[in-house]
Amino acid sequence: MSLVDFVPFLLVAVALWRFIHLRRTLNSHGGHKPPPGPIGLPLIGSLHMLGKLPHRTLYKMSQKYGPIMSLRLGLIPTIVVSSPAAAELFLKTHDAVFANRPKVQFSDSKTMAFSEFGGYWRSVRKFCNMELLSPTKIDSMAGLRREELGFLVEWLKNAAATGQVVNVTDKVAGLIEDMTCRMLLGQSRDDRFNLSEVLNEMTKTTGAFNVADFIPFLAPLDLQGLSRKTQVTGKALDKIMEIIIDEHEQGASDGYKKPNKDFIDVLLSLKSNPPSIHEQLAKNIDRSNIKAIILDIIFGSVETSITAIEWTMAELIRHKRVMKLVQEEIRNVIGDCEFVEERHLSKLDYLHMVVKESMRLHPIIPLLIPHESMEDIVVDGYYIQKKSRIIINSWGLGHDPNIWSENVEEFFPERFIEKDIDLRGKSFELIPFGSGRRSCPGMHLGLTNVKLVIAQLVHSFDWELPFGMSVDALNMDETFGLSLPRTKNLEAIPKIR
Repeated sequence: MSLVDFVPFLLVAVALWRFIHLRRTLNSHGGHKPPPGPIGLPLIGSLHMLGKLPHRTLYKMSQKYGPIMSLRLGLIPTIVVSSPAAAELFLKTHDAVFANRPKVQFSDSKTMAFSEFGGYWRSVRKFCNMELLSPTKIDSMAGLRREELGFLVEWLKNAAATGQVVNVTDKVAGLIEDMTCRMLLGQSRDDRFNLSEVLNEMTKTTGAFNVADFIPFLAPLDLQGLSRKTQVTGKALDKIMEIIIDEHEQGASDGYKKPNKDFIDVLLSLKSNPPSIHEQLAKNIDRSNIKAIILDIIFGSVETSITAIEWTMAELIRHKRVMKLVQEEIRNVIGDCEFVEERHLSKLDYLHMVVKESMRLHPIIPLLIPHESMEDIVVDGYYIQKKSRIIINSWGLGHDPNIWSENVEEFFPERFIEKDIDLRGKSFELIPFGSGRRSCPGMHLGLTNVKLVIAQLVHSFDWELPFGMSVDALNMDETFGLSLPRTKNLEAIPKIR
């Protein structure tokens, strides 16, 4: 019998297995069915259907099967959530059940983002919130952010004087990396290594749909080459972290007194002199934990801010009307001041709408980091088994015409005038930073960076596309990963205002 002849028997066997499994499920859980979804193929489930842009594919599938959709990705039962009401059920109503993270091949369980829900995660989050990410801490570092932004503005003025085409993406990446490194590491970028390039590679591998995560016994084959790439990236990141930590430890042993401790100094002090409030974390921390926590914060600060800024700048360049309105608002708020100060940001209402609209169309993370159910549960009448993987389609939430009207694909910040929508996880129509227990603790820093940089770039300069390019010709393709950056870097010519 050939393979082709065997296929009908295989399909019958799969259908029979699904029927038996469904009957057992209904009998065991009070008649509650799992959410509707595609049947999928043996072994691989629906993995073959995802394509290069899974967030778009899953959204289209949800139009057929509903906002709570079940599918099997390899051997993993998966629930895809695609509406605000459904997202609220998983991230608020039943948040305690879905607060865990699944174990995946290329995530570090010692980081805050990917660690299992429990005591270690609580102590790390508490430490980061208090020692770096609180609004008070962030606001106290406004001076260094202004200084780094001033360096970029001066460089851009020189570029504008000569009509130079600027790689906006690269310049923004350098600025955000410098800001972050000074906050975390006590210094600007180091010429000995290219941190942003390594982080970009890490984003691609970590965010990929890794077959080995869904069919574990295929991991040794490394079918997608992700393991090899991750080993190279991991070694590069580890080398960078070792250099930075060694230099901090050497400075401490030499008795060098810093006027202000950076985040690594505070982390290292946990090993020798832990405050009582962080005593639990101090018992579990070693060099590998320190590196994991630092990388977690760096990624959350750098990659996401760059992505948000470059998409927003691209949309402003494409929509001159919106650009002019932002510039007028800034001038009305700050007057004749050359620089936008962080204290001005709360008064820039239209800018805030622009950032919301950009994050709606181009969410920082298209599929939020997966959650995992810690027990069997019934949600909205559907049975969801323990160890199911929960995927919140953030991109889908922002592109649903039932929520955002028929012009859903249009960049139109004014749509928020009539909507009281918050970016911090309370309004489930738009949750770029997640919501609930596993929401991003760095959202205040992220929003400050994004709004400050955009405000200054459009206040100091007008922007034109190079080589006579029309705004319709500007490439707006996206590349899927843990974040959703533009496929091609944004290039433009600054004109001094």
